[in-house]
Amino acid sequence: MDAFRGAAPHRVAVFVRDGALPIETGIVHRLFGQARDAGGRPLYEVVTCALASGPVRTDTDLGFTVPHGPAPLAEADTVLVPAAEEDYVERPHDPLAPDLADALGRVRPGARVASVCSAAFVLAALGWLDGCRVTTHWRSTGFFRAMYPHIDLDPDVLYTDNGRVLTAAGVASGIDLSLYMIRRDHGAAVANEVARGTVVPPHRDGGQAQYVRRPVPEPEGTATGAARAWAVAHLDERPTLARMAEVASMSVRTFTRRFREETGVSPGRWLTARRLDRARELLEGTDMPVDRIAHETGFGTGASLRQHMRAELGVSPGDYRRTFGG
Repeated sequence: MDAFRGAAPHRVAVFVRDGALPIETGIVHRLFGQARDAGGRPLYEVVTCALASGPVRTDTDLGFTVPHGPAPLAEADTVLVPAAEEDYVERPHDPLAPDLADALGRVRPGARVASVCSAAFVLAALGWLDGCRVTTHWRSTGFFRAMYPHIDLDPDVLYTDNGRVLTAAGVASGIDLSLYMIRRDHGAAVANEVARGTVVPPHRDGGQAQYVRRPVPEPEGTATGAARAWAVAHLDERPTLARMAEVASMSVRTFTRRFREETGVSPGRWLTARRLDRARELLEGTDMPVDRIAHETGFGTGASLRQHMRAELGVSPGDYRRTFGG
């Protein structure tokens, strides 16, 4: 718990923009709005604001009527910025629109600020993420790195906390972040009660990596493509670097150099990623035992598969199957 605890309700301003995602706005109201103290009194006062009061278009066939312009930003203890359609173009907020900069310039010093999904681009354009460890939706990480190479982006986590500045990954990560802030403000008991009321877990294991699909590029037309295609088809044989080099008719040294040039990673790193891809497919689409999956994918043992899934995805094979299995 931190200094946000006090007698008066903590003021949360949700700043929405044209093309808003209704679910991200609703998450904040639902979760913070349920938080109560032991006497049943609300712990948060949540208001919605925009560049101007009135109708705000969403990315669906319904819209919002927002009661406030940007004035509540100046009084808020926490400002939460959900994503909007304008965050998903190739170089969002480059440059930042003057009206948006003016509105968010009202946020008082010391207020806590959080973004959900690709709204991280807004905070980054304001310079608020400089020196922070941040996250955003995995589909936006390439653009984010290109625009803000000086910012420490972690694409594998569900949310980050830099004290007064927080970021969440995708849409549902707004739930994780909101519960985290409630827990930080008022303790686990309050946050757990809110989670129970919403029928969501108070904490999710793993990070964003488990939700990312990484399709294997087509290998045709490259010097190591045939070896990569062969390795993917023979994962159960636990392909070695020497065998892959032999398939490519190269020395190990030349193969390793060309492989890195063409893929950007070492053969060992690439093989581990392909094994994990196949393991995820089998966990999602079959009831094959974990030890069998480990054999089929070249990990050898269930213990090795568990170790690699924990390291790369943050979850065990069993947890992954319970989440994604048919």
